[in-house]
Amino acid sequence: MVVEALETVPFDPRFPNTNQTRHCYQSYVDYYRCQRIRGENYAPCDYFKKVFHALCPNTWVEKWDEQRAEGVFPGNI
Repeated sequence: MVVEALETVPFDPRFPNTNQTRHCYQSYVDYYRCQRIRGENYAPCDYFKKVFHALCPNTWVEKWDEQRAEGVFPGNI
């Protein structure tokens, strides 16, 4: 298992409020959209992965991963 150091997510003016739920979700979608468009080895996509791993509860990420695998994820990836 690889242990990754978590860092504080920098301010994003699209999400100025304290509640970061939308920022979490959008970063998850942006990561997989970036991988789809640029390829899985495109390093700048990893920024979005770090953000959603820092902001999103693990249970949400697991659920979204299952939904993507089943083809029923509600987001536009």
